[in-house]
Amino acid sequence: MTQHLAAPSTGTSDDTPGHRTGWWQDAVIYQVYPRSFADGNGDGMGDLAGVTARLPYLRDLGVDAVWLSPFYASPQADAGYDVADYRAIDPMFGTLLDADALIREAHGLGLRIIVDLVPNHSSDQHEWFKRALAEGPGSPLRERYHFRPGKGADGELPPNDWESIFGGPAWTRTTDPDGTPGEWYLHLFAPEQPDFNWEHPAVADEFRSILRFWLDMGVDGFRVDVAHGLVKAEGLPDLGAHDQLKLLGNDVMPFFDQDGVHAIYRSWRTILDEYPGDRILVAEAWTPTVERTANYVRPDEMHQAFNFQYLSTDWDAAELRKVVDSSLAAMRPVGAPATWVLSNHDVTRHSTRFANPPGLGTQIRTAGDRELGLRRARAATLLMLALPGSAYVYQGEELGLPDVTDLPDEARQDPSFFRAEGQDGFRDGCRVPIPWTREGSSYGFGDGGSWLPQPAGWGEMSVEAQTGSDGSTLELYRAAIAARREHLGLGAGTDVEWLDAPEGVLALGRPGFVCTVNTTGAPVRMAVPGTPLIASTPVTADGDTFELPADTTVWWTV
Repeated sequence: MTQHLAAPSTGTSDDTPGHRTGWWQDAVIYQVYPRSFADGNGDGMGDLAGVTARLPYLRDLGVDAVWLSPFYASPQADAGYDVADYRAIDPMFGTLLDADALIREAHGLGLRIIVDLVPNHSSDQHEWFKRALAEGPGSPLRERYHFRPGKGADGELPPNDWESIFGGPAWTRTTDPDGTPGEWYLHLFAPEQPDFNWEHPAVADEFRSILRFWLDMGVDGFRVDVAHGLVKAEGLPDLGAHDQLKLLGNDVMPFFDQDGVHAIYRSWRTILDEYPGDRILVAEAWTPTVERTANYVRPDEMHQAFNFQYLSTDWDAAELRKVVDSSLAAMRPVGAPATWVLSNHDVTRHSTRFANPPGLGTQIRTAGDRELGLRRARAATLLMLALPGSAYVYQGEELGLPDVTDLPDEARQDPSFFRAEGQDGFRDGCRVPIPWTREGSSYGFGDGGSWLPQPAGWGEMSVEAQTGSDGSTLELYRAAIAARREHLGLGAGTDVEWLDAPEGVLALGRPGFVCTVNTTGAPVRMAVPGTPLIASTPVTADGDTFELPADTTVWWTV
């Protein structure tokens, strides 16, 4: 049945063509993982209607925009990052009418909507791929993916030595229509996610059309999944002896961060610039260096790129200062804002990362010292929100939620958990539905339970429990986001001034403002820099000096 939509809204900013307000330069953007945010129909799975109903909460939190993880039609082999139809909503999330209602309601509340776009690969249930398999070798549709004959006497070996991000070979052998073993196809992720061949013009044409479809619906931008992966090195060369399971592209790979990706994004930028309302592109680009990341946000390409170097930095003053300096320095020449992020749907929540010893990376599987982790997470958030540029907040971090590290095996959903080799499903822990109320079968998530089990005691971290509670993590976020925008303009600018501070302490100066951060495990006495505004843990200034508690950040006006 065809759904007829009313004329779309065009966003919340000045719609004069050519007018550039640059709202994204200092925005706070909130990531919604739709299946875990709010359930509107009581089936245990979050959906678009649930998100729409909770938009006033996000307005009151003070964020500028909402980024939605994928909600497209999908077999859900990888939580919707395997897309079968880029112009349809998966029934578990609703309909196109629900998407239209969400966009309109958000705009009415002064919120922008950014949607996930997945251009590196499709689902194996995408019509193109299904036909390519059915038609067999020589099908023109196979040229839109990476089909190759195998090596060995009978083609029994994969075409090269690339490994999947989820473990195992990055190639799966097909069966020809006559039942005999056939060619292999490339999938950098799950076998259900065949990689597109971006050298084929039909692929580029299709995605330009997809962009226009959602821009016409009124979305304000796109977060581009695996933005660094679309173009592969010519000839798909072997990698040889190498740690290929560095999921996040922190080394040079023939399938990541190839220079050819930038022509694609220059083409996309021309499309976005045709639309009013300051529509934006955000790159999920894991690159070896922050300087390589800056290539994605040159003036004629994307507007923002995630700062994964910052996300993966340990709770250490010297290392944090180093990554802040390098991030700002890399973005300055291309005129793009730095971005800051501490958690997302693919990594362990920072309250759990910081609860464990440093050096374990972003894939922590143990709860650690939860009280310490929350203390450090609150302090890290105030540091992040004090930096110039744009900040990203992952749903539930404003509640101080930890990762759920003891999910039973039968509850796991992460595809990597089901691979013989891989990362054992660590991502499920940060995707447990968030609590809204103190009580109820799913703590207000919905009337039908939750698709991943929520821990006992989740209700005490709920929105209801924390709202209006002095000192709660939710009220800390609300106060800091409001002060960042309304009183201090902290997102503006491209520089910070480092002030003298004891070892293990950061003292960061901005106009009329100082941020002090103690990353050590002991209190430090310092000179009072001004009038205390917000602190991650209580602080008392007595005379000309004060004691900065362990793992604490304080904002001061000067």
